[in-house]
Amino acid sequence: MFRDEKGFRPTQQIFTEVPPKYDILNRILTLNLDEGWRRKTAAKVLENEPSRVLDLCCGTADLMMHIARNAPESTELYGLDFSHTMLARANEKVAVFGKDRVKLIQGDAGKMPFEDNFFDSIGISFGFRNLTFENPDAQLHIQEVLRVLKPGGRFVIVETSQPENKIVRSGYHFYQKYITAPIGGMISGNRPAYDYLAYSANHYYSIPEISDVLLKSGFQKVTGIPMLLGATAIVTAIK
Repeated sequence: MFRDEKGFRPTQQIFTEVPPKYDILNRILTLNLDEGWRRKTAAKVLENEPSRVLDLCCGTADLMMHIARNAPESTELYGLDFSHTMLARANEKVAVFGKDRVKLIQGDAGKMPFEDNFFDSIGISFGFRNLTFENPDAQLHIQEVLRVLKPGGRFVIVETSQPENKIVRSGYHFYQKYITAPIGGMISGNRPAYDYLAYSANHYYSIPEISDVLLKSGFQKVTGIPMLLGATAIVTAIK
């Protein structure tokens, strides 16, 4: 299940079919906590007063909405995603900021259409797992982030994580398998997508493991902040 010729990974089809109810499902399945996590992530993205920002794997622009609300008008804002249906919804949402305020681009995270050292800050909201979980292209994606990020720039990730406490971890895994997957599948009409999301969340990295991967890939400094008893993390990596 979920395997293609390169191994266990999400497919573009999964994330193309999910969008109609994607936003409301995010609110339901996280009890609306995800919006707070994105606000904090956006603040981290803007902390270094960037002149140019990318929302990588921007999806329906949930993270970009928080970035755009708080960024100075002089800050150039970009979003990149491979799903045209996600981007269609994203375009509807960012229109509130005015025409051309946010440049949304359909593209591949492994081959981004940007020059070297282009961005001061890059944020990613619950997309890093899809780029790196049991993905043979994981290192390609990380190196591409490093390529388009300026020296000293920051890569801010909000992502599922593994709680350190064994009891909390067991409860979290139960929730993903028996709540997220069936409810998400039922409401969206796409059970395979939410089976994948639950499975990958339950088998993904802890904060120390994410930090180790980023440091070994070439980032100079990595810090992580646990949220929801460690079930979610905000990780900041400096190039």
